[in-house]
Amino acid sequence: MRQVLAAHGLRAQQPRSFVPRTTHSDPAVRAAPNRLLGQPTPTAPNQVWVGDITYLPKQGGGWLYLATWLDRYSRKVVGWDVRATMPEDLVSEALRRALVVRRPTAGLVVHSDQGSQYAATRFKHLLACHGAVQSMSRRGNCYDNAHAESFWSRLKTELLDGGSFGSLAEARLEISHYMAYYNAERRHSALGYLAPNHFETQPKTTSQLCPA
Repeated sequence: MRQVLAAHGLRAQQPRSFVPRTTHSDPAVRAAPNRLLGQPTPTAPNQVWVGDITYLPKQGGGWLYLATWLDRYSRKVVGWDVRATMPEDLVSEALRRALVVRRPTAGLVVHSDQGSQYAATRFKHLLACHGAVQSMSRRGNCYDNAHAESFWSRLKTELLDGGSFGSLAEARLEISHYMAYYNAERRHSALGYLAPNHFETQPKTTSQLCPA
């Protein structure tokens, strides 16, 4: 792993323990139910996508905000966006990119926490236009979105060099390189030690599918 990171100009670093809260739920908005509870493990791509937002430290203080969508079947990053602020459109733009590339059929379950960005009218409209079904974690239960949140630990450990980015442009470039490496080369034990791209293209037996 260390040699692979070096080849991409990356250096492993332990993530910081302090994690600022990135999303705030709106008590006036009714949350969508958690449609993942009690459901079987996805058996193919584009059945369930999970999303989240995290902070990225910026040199000189302050934060950048990264939103991603992962396919729960393969753990592939299907869409992402990073910005200097955290507007409602942050998660919508990341999702739009994923929808354009992946072209899922109607019925895709899109899961997130109860943050205000995911409860926004424009976000819900985007889901409706593509026949996607919204799902949200139960309030205060981080384990409901464990797949999305575990990705942050990997990204921050493997990507951040010196603990911060010099600028938004630098962050976009390095994140782009990391996402390409993560999808095409980074192997996962839960995927039979295949990278997400390879896992999606290999014939699967029931025993090889990702655990719930």
